Amino acid sequence: MTETTTVSVKILEKEFQVSCPAEEVEALTAAAGFLDQQMRRIREAGKVFGIDRIAVMAALNITHEMLQKRQTLGEIQSDHNGRARHLTDRIMVALAEHKQLKL
Repeated sequence: MTETTTVSVKILEKEFQVSCPAEEVEALTAAAGFLDQQMRRIREAGKVFGIDRIAVMAALNITHEMLQKRQTLGEIQSDHNGRARHLTDRIMVALAEHKQLKL
């Protein structure tokens, strides 16, 4: 069974207690730091007012970035799979030709 622990994180000078598996404390702390940084940028830009709106804008920005990266990764994987299929086809043809030469 996974042991959970409570972690204290600070986002825009406000402290939050969050429970997470012990092995994920570092990742949670990094995520909270990243969120704090994004929210500070939005607040400092001065175009969005209110902690709730800043949080929503940060969430939208982070989600948008994640979806773009997911799409890029999908395109890379698709390209990689296409190249792998092409190379496999070439190898199969070369093996068939080699086998015919032996007969």
